Amino acid sequence: MRLILTIILTTLIISTHLYNAYSPYNFLRLESSARSAGLAGSFVTVIDDPSAVFTNPATIYTVNTQSFNATFLKHILDINSGQVNYVHQLNNGVVGASISYLNYGSFKRTDRFANQLGSFTANDLSVGISYANELDSNFFYGATLKFIYIGLEEANSTALALDVGLLYLLPDNRTNIGLSMLHVGLPLSNIGSVNEDLPLDLKAGISHRLRGLPLLLNFAFHHLADQKDNFFEKFESFTLGGEFYFGNYLMLRLGYNNHIRKLTSIESNKKFSGFAGGVGIKTNDINIDYALAFYGSGAALHRFSLGFELNKLFE
Repeated sequence: MRLILTIILTTLIISTHLYNAYSPYNFLRLESSARSAGLAGSFVTVIDDPSAVFTNPATIYTVNTQSFNATFLKHILDINSGQVNYVHQLNNGVVGASISYLNYGSFKRTDRFANQLGSFTANDLSVGISYANELDSNFFYGATLKFIYIGLEEANSTALALDVGLLYLLPDNRTNIGLSMLHVGLPLSNIGSVNEDLPLDLKAGISHRLRGLPLLLNFAFHHLADQKDNFFEKFESFTLGGEFYFGNYLMLRLGYNNHIRKLTSIESNKKFSGFAGGVGIKTNDINIDYALAFYGSGAALHRFSLGFELNKLFE
């Protein structure tokens, strides 16, 4: 435990002035699954879920079967996004593969006189390979190497990035502590003449399953690498999520993201901004998840996820 606390504190201090919050690669910060979105992004320490690799690659070591997960996000206007990932066990460690995709829809192409000359599109793509293993008893590490592409009409940019994470499961079997640093890398090419930063994100979280109550509580700090006027302002970006279990097959979720609530709405019209909710249905063959997240008074995003344990599916 002392080692984990030392690593977390050192990482927080080093990251005090690492990242300016704007980046053309910000699609990487989209939630990885409907379950994650239903918990408002409080997902750093969730175990036995292949989609958690997008938040903390160390977590895939706790996935005990060959698993596949796919997510679809209906964004505002005609913007759509999706993530897919696969986790496979080896004799020494666990590997995974993942893809994130964002399509901004179609845009009209015109000349300076507003004459229509057809249309063009804009797309973002990230492809990753992950590996996780045990560092010590109940202490895991993981990393994901990603190739990233963003394209707008005929212009495009590419980058390489690395996600790294740590996960510690306390001996009580009910409490997990995690730390991850995401999107560490550099562009290989740029759309313009300016070198753009990747959206470096440092996350730290804890989860606890209550004794005698079917409730998993998740708490996490996000955006800890963002530039702030002082060190303590970093901790204003936090998330809180609760997952209620009704038997073995039904889960209800509720979450709150303070960072989203602060940024997306004016004080007089916040309403449900920053709040999220969802439902999960788990069967012997497939997991189905849905989430609704509020990003201001005019934006409510819907996500759907499907998960398969391939070992059982093809038995």
